[in-house]
Order: sequence, then structure tokens, then C-alpha cells
Amino acid sequence: MRVVALLAVRNEEYYIERCLMHLYEQGLATCLIDNDSTDRTVEIAKSFLNKGLFRIERFNFSGIFELTRILNYKSELAEDIDADWFIHHDADEIREAPKPFANIIEGIMDADEKGYNAINSDEFVFAPTSEVEAFEGKDYLNEMKYYYYFKPKMLHRVNIWKKTDANVDLVSSGGHSVMFENRHIYPKNFILRHYILLSKGHAMEKYGKRNYDLEELAKGMHGKRATFSPEKIKFPDRKDLKKVSGEWDLSDPWTRHFFL
Repeated sequence: MRVVALLAVRNEEYYIERCLMHLYEQGLATCLIDNDSTDRTVEIAKSFLNKGLFRIERFNFSGIFELTRILNYKSELAEDIDADWFIHHDADEIREAPKPFANIIEGIMDADEKGYNAINSDEFVFAPTSEVEAFEGKDYLNEMKYYYYFKPKMLHRVNIWKKTDANVDLVSSGGHSVMFENRHIYPKNFILRHYILLSKGHAMEKYGKRNYDLEELAKGMHGKRATFSPEKIKFPDRKDLKKVSGEWDLSDPWTRHFFL
């Protein structure tokens, strides 16, 4: 089985090595879509060519964040690329299959064999717990220990899907839930670790200078990401979060991100 992660990036040098390594270790192939990065993202990524990464696409940057264009391009690639399943993936994510599967491929094979064509994931968001914590340049996967279970609605993260001849819609949900005819969702949720921010400085770097597409804002896309002030961010206290242990804690889900 060939599973391809469609990974769109712009200036993700803090994440790209750990992300690509994890995808390679999980047995996935990766198509990187670079939105004209100006940092070391592509340089780092090229070291993974023939180690999971099989293709680097250049996607021109117009000066604004155009999510609709990016998602439509991923849908086009999913029609073109020879694969059995696809994952709409971001650089700040780490994906895992639930127990008892050893890796993502095993989990997807089980879903496929049982006749399912889409998979939802439980999202666990990791965050610094003070303004002085900073994880840039560190192994955030092992060093960040505190998280909250993020569930703003049912089936929030249905973005693993089987290749289909039907039209694939990633845009309507902002990439969170792929839509296509005769979608049949696997009953076991996968795991999505989301390392959305690495420090206060990273929040300002990631969101402080981002310009959004006005048409997307008019449609209600991006929500409060487009208006919040990253310099005023307050990180959650450890007592309000859960600590990584042997099992994921699905109690007390959050419906809003701490920085919004």
C-alpha cells in the first residue's frame, strides 16, 4: 500500500526535519509543496529525497496566505499522484495510528480491508506553559509534555482518505474534513499531535506578519487567527493541561485554542 502525505509549507525550518523523519519512519511517501520559503525549509527537505520524500513542488507565493489555492492544488495532486491513500498534512503535525497498530500504514490497511475510505483523528494540541519556554531548534516531540484535547465538533479531522474518482473537496472545511461522494469513515480515530506554537516569539513570527486573502476572510475562513495579537498571547498553566502518559486523555475537550 502506498500512502502519500501532501505537505504544504512556507518557512517551516523549525518543524520540517522532525516531520519528514516521522513520516519516513511510518512508511509514508511525501510530496512537499513549497510556497516559496525564504528560510532553510527546502534545503533541509532535500536531504530526505529518496528517504520518503519523492517530489518537491514549487507553489508561488503571492504575498498573502491563500489557503483555498493551496487546498485546491492538493486536491489536484491527489488526482495525479499514483497512491492508494492520501493525508492532508501540515509541518507542525505528528500523526500516529491507534493501538494495536505498529504504524500508520498498518492502521490504514485495516481501514481499507474493512471497506472504509476516510479516517478521522483525535487532535492533541501541545503548548508551552510559560512565556519563557521556547522549543525552536529542539526535539519538541519529546520535550513538549503538556497538551489539551481539541474537539470543537464531531469528526473535526477527517483528512486521511482513499484515492477516489469522485471530486475531493478540502476547501469547504479549510482542510479539516475532506468531502467526497460515498465517504465512509473508519470507526477508530487516529492520533494527531499538533505542535501549533513553539514559543511566544514563534507566535509572533508565525502569525504576526501573515497577510490573509480578503476573499477568504469574507467567507469566514481563518476565524480569529486573522485578528488576534500574538504579542499579547498568554500560555496556559500546566494545571489546566494534561501531561503525556501511556494513554491519551479524551476528557474535558477544548473547543477553542488557547491563543484565540
